[in-house]
Amino acid sequence: MSTLPALWRSSHPGPTVVVTVLAVVLGVSAGLDAARLALLGGAVFAGQLSVGWSNDAIDARRDAAVGRADKPIARGEISARAVGVAAAVALVVALGMSAVLGPGFLGVHVVALASAWSYNAWLKRTAASALPFAISFGLFPSLATLARADPLPATLWASAAGAMLGVAVHFSNVLPDLDDDAATGIRGLPHRLGPRTSAVVAFVAVAAGAIAVAVGSVVPGSAGAGSAGIAPIVTAGLVIVLAIAIAGLVRAVRRPDRTVFRLVMLAALVLAVQLAVAGVSVAA
Repeated sequence: MSTLPALWRSSHPGPTVVVTVLAVVLGVSAGLDAARLALLGGAVFAGQLSVGWSNDAIDARRDAAVGRADKPIARGEISARAVGVAAAVALVVALGMSAVLGPGFLGVHVVALASAWSYNAWLKRTAASALPFAISFGLFPSLATLARADPLPATLWASAAGAMLGVAVHFSNVLPDLDDDAATGIRGLPHRLGPRTSAVVAFVAVAAGAIAVAVGSVVPGSAGAGSAGIAPIVTAGLVIVLAIAIAGLVRAVRRPDRTVFRLVMLAALVLAVQLAVAGVSVAA
């Protein structure tokens, strides 16, 4: 039983829970019934577990080499093999639940998970490291709409906002670990650009995503365009994201430290909320 807490910590529980909750919120906005909503949440949760576990299993030696005290495998609390097996089981569960929701949902979820796993296995070391985040997060809004009994892809603006959110998450996630990554041969796009430029890219991406939601959700013909209660909330989210981005850009130019990382994550969180609020438009 002592391995269970270590296994949970190896799953990257924070992002796993946040992404699952966001999927459920978008599912509610898309009008899913209770059964389909439960399947959506379960499939996304299992998929995120597989991504988190595969990341730690693949990076086990690298994490041990730099003494990552926050990684259970590096601390000797659980073996890389056990975490790898858990990742494979979680992937099978995710695909099984996805199949129940239909071929469209299954196909999109397969692409999103394959993209995420490709980052863990290879692309994080290349100049294309941001691509899996753009793909997986760009497809994310469609998971909610394709889980419907009458499946539809998400609107282009929602997909664009998701892709921009993914890019911002990637560039902000690696900021605190640039030195450790460089010491073990990881040279993704943020490492090649450096901390200052990476912070700027993250803020620009999250601002672009917020603009996409604000503009797209009021375009005539969108399901949410006529909802009087949505526009003020989405607009407020845009203002908040832009304010955080401006403050963060000023800070990044002067000193790209952990405060910049926190500001990027705060702006990304506001964008996620903004997308969730405008989620009724996703099924247009």
